[in-house]
Amino acid sequence: MLLATTDLLIEDVHFRRRWASPADIGWKSLAVNVSDIAAMGGRPRWALIALACPETVRMDEAEAFYTGVRALAAQEDVVVVGGDTSVSPQGWVVNVTLLGEAAHPPILRSTARVGDVVAVTGSLGRSAAGLAVLEAPHAPTGMTADVLADVTTAHLRPRPRTREGQWLAQAGGVTAMMDLSDGLAADLGHICEESRTGARVELRRVPVDASVHAVALALGRDALTWATGGGEDYELLLTCEAGTFDRLADGLAGATGTRLTALGDVVDAADGIRYLDACGEVVPVGKGFEHFVTGRPRG
Repeated sequence: MLLATTDLLIEDVHFRRRWASPADIGWKSLAVNVSDIAAMGGRPRWALIALACPETVRMDEAEAFYTGVRALAAQEDVVVVGGDTSVSPQGWVVNVTLLGEAAHPPILRSTARVGDVVAVTGSLGRSAAGLAVLEAPHAPTGMTADVLADVTTAHLRPRPRTREGQWLAQAGGVTAMMDLSDGLAADLGHICEESRTGARVELRRVPVDASVHAVALALGRDALTWATGGGEDYELLLTCEAGTFDRLADGLAGATGTRLTALGDVVDAADGIRYLDACGEVVPVGKGFEHFVTGRPRG
């Protein structure tokens, strides 16, 4: 089965040139598209890359952009088959169209069912923490070089969950899936809206790595806010049959080394989407990134 996806990345919306190198931009431009194919359980295959830059961009910068594209393409076994270049009147604009293949019917975001478990791969908040470090007016203190590298790399060069998506698609029991690009709150909202369901999430279960907590402490920010609303983690958000979660978690860890964490469950649409604190009380959670609504830069 043929799969297709396309994404735009625009300077000062998705990245800033003052801290994202051309190679970083190239990597991320392809990565966000690979992540879409991964979320359908597919194999990414062929990419078309369109790049528009201001006249002031040097040839070596443009070449570095394609070096970043090729670096991830080699890891994901993607072939760049064409594209286009143009002059931009203001800022960099990148458009990638990626085709892929699926050996199994693709997993959609519209097929979650009441009683399913809501789960996520990996951990959340690293990309948002990395963005906070990159945007800080002064170099943060009190953090190790490893912590800084962990979060900034997560933002600049995200790793799509391709192997994980393919494994989950063939394992059986997964009912809906998408990648986390706009944040847990926004993307779970997409699944619930399209599946006509609600959801209940226990915030104590949201997986947040120590590096995110360290950055939040240093910058006086809240790690859980980054994890639920920061976006651009490119982990997989999924729902699965309740009786299959343990098997999926054990199998995914064994096959890919990636953990799967249960966050809550799918409920009736009338109950809405509820986030519960450690005492079981409903608490508000930011909606994450929404194009044409928030008006804030993503990166």
